[in-house]
Parts: sequence; structure tokens; C-alpha cells
Amino acid sequence: MSSQPFLPFALPDIGDDEIAEVVDTLKSGWITTGPKAKRFEQAFAEFLGDPQIECIAVNSATAGLHLALEAIGLGPGDEVITTTHTFTATAEVVRYLGADVKLVDIDPATLNIDIAAIEAAITPRAKAIMPVHYAGLAVDMIAILDIARRHGLRVIDDAAHALPTTLEKELIGTLGTDATVFSFYANKTMTTGEGGMLVTRNPELAKRARVMRLHGMSRDAFDRFTAKVPSWYYEIVAPGFKYNLTDIAAALGLHQLKRLPAFQQRREQIAHRYHEAWADLPLILPPDAPEGDTHSWHLYVLRLADDAGLDRDAFIEGMFAAGIGCSVHYVPLHLHPYWRDRYGLTPEMFPHSQKAYERTVSVPLYTAMSDADVERVITAVRGLLA
Repeated sequence: MSSQPFLPFALPDIGDDEIAEVVDTLKSGWITTGPKAKRFEQAFAEFLGDPQIECIAVNSATAGLHLALEAIGLGPGDEVITTTHTFTATAEVVRYLGADVKLVDIDPATLNIDIAAIEAAITPRAKAIMPVHYAGLAVDMIAILDIARRHGLRVIDDAAHALPTTLEKELIGTLGTDATVFSFYANKTMTTGEGGMLVTRNPELAKRARVMRLHGMSRDAFDRFTAKVPSWYYEIVAPGFKYNLTDIAAALGLHQLKRLPAFQQRREQIAHRYHEAWADLPLILPPDAPEGDTHSWHLYVLRLADDAGLDRDAFIEGMFAAGIGCSVHYVPLHLHPYWRDRYGLTPEMFPHSQKAYERTVSVPLYTAMSDADVERVITAVRGLLA
């Protein structure tokens, strides 16, 4: 084992401003959803730069995806097309509503959902397409929105990895989908600890998501508890959920959002250092965003070439022995017992995802890494493959 301290796969980058804002929240007496959650929603809308977009802060991206699908009326008998190469949250929310997922393979170049496979998977039961911007590289949303228009489908993109990713210079979240959902989980490009944001230009969808976010109440708890007139009365208009974001979490988000451009620059700097350091190794390196666009670099995913001389598991063990944490994104859904058995899935149905799974490793890439940390990762990878 390495004599140096263990370098984890991911660490949040929390500064003094975030800490001060959280302390201010704790002292204010308002710690659940309140003024800071509202401010965070407004700041996020300003960041996206479109006054038509409504932002609904939630306690996870999973909650946001569930709310978006519920708001479009997804239910039993419906199908949602998504990729097998994702975390289970993308698909599980479809099952919450009694609908089914139709899993498709990925494009081997980008590891994003295969556009042609989406078209081939459309049946009369199809209701929506849920693409995932894998690792922070934008999916070809222009093509997906075109398919959706032609077939009368809704589009909700899982942008858990994709802040601040752009496509044709437009931020993901502003491209005209029915809804886009971002994640602020601890290892994401910015964090609120746990949390997410549902964004939409559809006022009806936004209104429904707001009601369902907090128990199906006809009015916001914040309004009830802060009104200057007696305002104890509310009505339950739907069997809602408990998906609100606390002010403690929003306090973190307010300052993380301000730092996001600097975070992205640092992530890109590390990614490009990795690119140049490993260009001669038996690896397939992750693709950059097209010229003029932004990759969020949430993940840096290496693929071991067929002639790498060691397999994925041995590579991860070698990195661990060097004191460096790695991860795998993802064990595809078709390999998990629930999805495999429910839909009769086999690896042969998803050759590109299966091959990627067997050969990919995510190495550390986060803004709290020092240059020395980055060089440690570079040296360890070279030591295993050079």
C-alpha cells in the first residue's frame, strides 16, 4: 500500500462562504424550506439565463425526475425510453408510477444513449424519452427533440452530470425539453449535500411539481408560516410527496452556484492534463465536448484498450494499492437482478454498454484536488499501463 494518504475518488469543495451561510441559516431560525430555498431557485434561473424557465428545488435529482414524470401524467401502460448505462434512479422513477422502461444501448464513442436505438424502441406505448448526459458530455438533444416531435413524445433529460454542460453554446436545461433535472449530490459539479433542481418552461408542469413536492398542499408551507395574517388553512389537492429542499442545503447551493464557473474551469484543466499525460497509453480517453461547447467533466472515464495487458478489476486493485480510489460508472441496468428479470434482459442485447462496463474506470477528478494529487493519479495510471 502507498505510504501517502489515501486519495479518495471524490470530495466536495466547501468554502468559508458556504459555511458562513449555513451558520446564518441555523441562527435565523428558519432551517427547512424557506427564504434561502426561494433565493436559490431564483439564482439558478438567473444562471440559466432565461426568464421563462421555472426552477423547483428538490431534495434529490431522483425526486425531480419523479415529479417531472408525474406531472406529464405518466402511468401504467406507458413506456419511457432510456439508456441501460445509467444509475438505477433514472429508471426506478418510471416504476414508481407503474409505467415501464424500455432500455436501449449506448453510442460506443460517447457512451451516451444511442439515437438510432431510441427510434427503434418506440412502440404505441411510448410516452417519453429520458436521455442521460453521461459524465457531463451533452447528448445530441437536437436529434432527440426531433424524434420526440415526430412521434408525439415528451422529453425529460437526466442532467445529473451536466451542469454547466452546453450544446451548440446553449446550457443544458434551456433546450426546450419538457423538463431537465440536475443533481447536487455530494460528488457532483456543485453540491448541496443532497439535492436537485427541476427546471421547465412549462408553467403547468411547474405548478404541478410544486404542489406535489410538498404533500399535495394547495399552498406553500413557507407562505403559511410567514404570512402576516392568520393563514393556518390549506387544502390537500393531490396525494403528494415529501421532496422539498431545506434552507440549510440551499445555503450551500447559493455559494456553490457562484463558484460553478471556476469549478468547471478547474475540472477541465485536470481533464486536459489527463488527456496529455495518457495519450500514448493503451487507453480510450473520454471525448471532449465539440469545439465551442462545454463538458462539465463530472466524471473522467478511462476505457482500457483490448491490448492494455490487465483487466478492469486488476486496474482498480492496482490503483487502490497506490492509495487512489476509483469507481465504475455504471454496472448497467441490464445486469441488475430487478431489471434483468423484469424485462428478460441479457448482455447480448446491449453490446456497447456491456463492453464499456467491462473496460471502464472512473478516476479521481474534483476541484479539491491539488496539482500534486493530479500528478499522483497520472503516475499511478502510467505505472500500471506504460
